[in-house]
Amino acid sequence: MKMKLSCLPVSLFGEINTGKMPIEEYFALAEEIGLDGIDISMNFLHCHSAVYVREMRERFEKQKLPVIMCATYPDFTNPDPMQREREVAYFNADIALCDALHIPYLRILAGQAHPGVDPEQGIAWAVECMKRCAAFAEKTGVTLVYEDHGKPGAWDYIDMTYPPELFLKTVEGIRDTSIGINFDIGNIVAAGEDPVKIVKMILPKIKTIHVSDMEAFGTFKPVLVGTGATPLKEVFHALKEGGFDGWYCIEEASNTGFDGIRKAVANTRRIWEEA
Repeated sequence: MKMKLSCLPVSLFGEINTGKMPIEEYFALAEEIGLDGIDISMNFLHCHSAVYVREMRERFEKQKLPVIMCATYPDFTNPDPMQREREVAYFNADIALCDALHIPYLRILAGQAHPGVDPEQGIAWAVECMKRCAAFAEKTGVTLVYEDHGKPGAWDYIDMTYPPELFLKTVEGIRDTSIGINFDIGNIVAAGEDPVKIVKMILPKIKTIHVSDMEAFGTFKPVLVGTGATPLKEVFHALKEGGFDGWYCIEEASNTGFDGIRKAVANTRRIWEEA
């Protein structure tokens, strides 16, 4: 079994989002350090117009590495019913964009922990919206993957399903859908839970892995992959033992630039080989 490895360059988001760093520069770096693919944020893409989409598809097709996953930020737990309708429409447009750009995986989230919203109600809203989006995704070449998520810069509040027990309730709600799971190892550690235990509970639904590392259990502080408290070797072993053969996607958020991405790739491959 060969490890398929891609990387979401969170440390470079500011430069790529603003256009200071062309996406082709990241493709070149990824190829240089031996990645098998790259991941992007929806924030890298600026509109859905036909000309823009064609130009981006041509730019991607000129590269040797494929784009594997796109990270996006739907907020299906918003207490405003009209905003939830907008969020479904926005996300379906993101599905269409990924399909047009031949990106096989699109991350889907539950939404923010809005003040005053009961988690049970929020999860019910999220599951209903996710199911609606899955129905559309099934008409395309895009697979949705739900993540145990923390807090992106695009949001005001932490993910409502950040606590592992709420994440698992949401997984149960989408169990009979086509939605898979993008399991973020570091986020579970930051929430104070054993990722090996969680992996074994949800392994059949896992399609992709976010390889991330946290400074300490119970603390959301990303560090260079392979240098923190996250038991990556043990999780990789459990995945291998369970027959997982999907993509491992490094979420590089240590804010150490190109050097950090290089080290994260080397550390991930070494730990996976040792597992």
